[in-house]
Amino acid sequence: MRLTRYIRRRRAARRAQVIGLCRFSYPALGGFKTEHDSPADRAAYLYEPARLDARFRLFEAFTLPSLRAQTDRDFTFLIVVGDDFPADRMAQLRALTADVPQVVIQAHPPGRHRSVMSEAIASIREPGRYSIQFRLDDDDAMGVGFVAKCRAMLRQHFPLFEGSRHVAIDFTRGWNARATAQGIMAEPANQLFLGVAFAIVFRPDVALSVMNFTHHEVWQHMPTITRTDPDMWLRGVNDHNDSGDAIGGAVQPLTEDQAARFARAFGITETRVRALCARSAVPDIR
Repeated sequence: MRLTRYIRRRRAARRAQVIGLCRFSYPALGGFKTEHDSPADRAAYLYEPARLDARFRLFEAFTLPSLRAQTDRDFTFLIVVGDDFPADRMAQLRALTADVPQVVIQAHPPGRHRSVMSEAIASIREPGRYSIQFRLDDDDAMGVGFVAKCRAMLRQHFPLFEGSRHVAIDFTRGWNARATAQGIMAEPANQLFLGVAFAIVFRPDVALSVMNFTHHEVWQHMPTITRTDPDMWLRGVNDHNDSGDAIGGAVQPLTEDQAARFARAFGITETRVRALCARSAVPDIR
């Protein structure tokens, strides 16, 4: 009997589908702290060339390296853009992600933020499997072991996941970081339910998604597992963070040891960050 339970939880964890979601300048109705009068006004703001240059720069500097470096590569990373996303920018996005087989790009018309994102996730979710879902902004990064650790927790604590409709996994330790032409400016940070290096695991019979819950209130709705593993998330700092949070006030240049640590923890190198940021003198914007 004990062996049967062990085999069942191992199989469930191995077969679990991992889905990450990234909203890339999608002109949603809602979902932003910065509001606009119409979808057209929002699209004009989001697609402004200098802004998109900055978003692509951060995406290439922080987000993509952490996807490429995941130790468990069995996941899907869903990038949602607007159906009016500029054609040249779509080509740019496809070129940047061409070597990341986990990436799936979907274009959707403007709609309610949570509804559209939930539908996008549902379109690729496979029935009969546990679903590990996470969100990642286009200027953030996750530790290279994030996917592997989420899958391992499903295996290690399987009775909890089997007996609950959904369970949240939260890693509390990471960094606030700014990309500059001089290198990475960063500060260590600890925060509960930040929403980066955070996932919700859904039982196969539950049709909800990570978009049905607000990350900082998730503890009110389900069991949670909180981990204090170091270097599990990087939160991009720029001059117009939409969250409105005052972050990054104490960022400092990385030491040589910290730079090596970033490369190991996130796949992010200062050499690449400097090169990307040196291309433009335009300040980071959101």
